[in-house]
Amino acid sequence: MTPTLAAALAGLGFGLSLIVAIGAQNAYVLRQGLRKEHVFVIVAICALSDALLIAVGVAGLGAIIQQLEWLLLLIELVGGVFLCTYGVMAAKRAWKPEVLNTDTGGKRVSLKVAVGTALALTYLNPHVYLDTVLLLGSVAGTYEENRWWFATGAMLGSIIWFSTLGFGARVLDPVFKKPTAWRVLDAIIALVMFALGTSLLVSFVQHLMASLGA
Repeated sequence: MTPTLAAALAGLGFGLSLIVAIGAQNAYVLRQGLRKEHVFVIVAICALSDALLIAVGVAGLGAIIQQLEWLLLLIELVGGVFLCTYGVMAAKRAWKPEVLNTDTGGKRVSLKVAVGTALALTYLNPHVYLDTVLLLGSVAGTYEENRWWFATGAMLGSIIWFSTLGFGARVLDPVFKKPTAWRVLDAIIALVMFALGTSLLVSFVQHLMASLGA
């Protein structure tokens, strides 16, 4: 496997791990999909917003990380610990799964209201800046010259997820109302987070040894 492909696949897995969760944005996309209301616009807003935030994180943090070796070491250490912790949280959710609640009642909403709601759920959520901009941007920076391949994989993950959630809503709704489905998803997320976290910690040790030996 080439380094570029490995980075892209890591980005895909990491991106999906961050957005595949029970939350207001996912519930709204699924709800609109079930109601068949402005689905394409809502999916496009969510996916393009993710792509924009990923690009901002990778461009800004990636450039800084490339100039500061000590920052790379710090991010690998803290990021590795954080991702392993995130993996523990996902494992706990898998142990006690919840369900995605989508209330499809009420009258049809206008395109303006639907767009405003999607934008609010995306940009007024503080976690999106921590996860997508800071965390994903930092992890991407550790892939150095392949960081944009990592970003591309993460962007692709957003497109796949939101498209599946919106356009496949009628098929997915019965599935996501079952705790077992979320148990499986969270178990997969836990494994991905543990794998990426361990990879960062191994990279930290290697870079630290190289620095001490230089």
